Amino acid sequence: MRLNSIKPGAGATKAARRVGRGIGSGLGKTAGRGHKGQKSRAGGFHKVGFEGGQMPMQRRLPKRGFVSLTRARIAEVRLSELQALPVEDVDMLVLQQAGVVPADALAAKVILSGVLSRKVNLRGVGATVGAKAAIEAAGGSVQVAE
Repeated sequence: MRLNSIKPGAGATKAARRVGRGIGSGLGKTAGRGHKGQKSRAGGFHKVGFEGGQMPMQRRLPKRGFVSLTRARIAEVRLSELQALPVEDVDMLVLQQAGVVPADALAAKVILSGVLSRKVNLRGVGATVGAKAAIEAAGGSVQVAE
């Protein structure tokens, strides 16, 4: 076998549709575009969603829901990461200085992941129900600012 002799199998490829090439092709005269109208013309383009001047569907339907732009800036902190911190009192500043949360994080929340075996006092940092129970079981406390 040579690279210059390779070709697709029989029936694998189809000839391109040649429109506007006479009556015998089945696509002569109007070339499959029908008669008159914007879509039959050369350059008969309209943008996606355009409905001929009628109020388009995406503007007729009511807008619902909300996407928070700050959601991505709420960091998650594992219990195992709290275990590794050298201090007992933990707040956002301590977490940022230790590199546990990014510097641009607006808030942080402790999640139940890993083991915490020492006392940790959280201030101004949220915690899930399971994480709060684990922190209190280890002798620590959770104080969330309102």
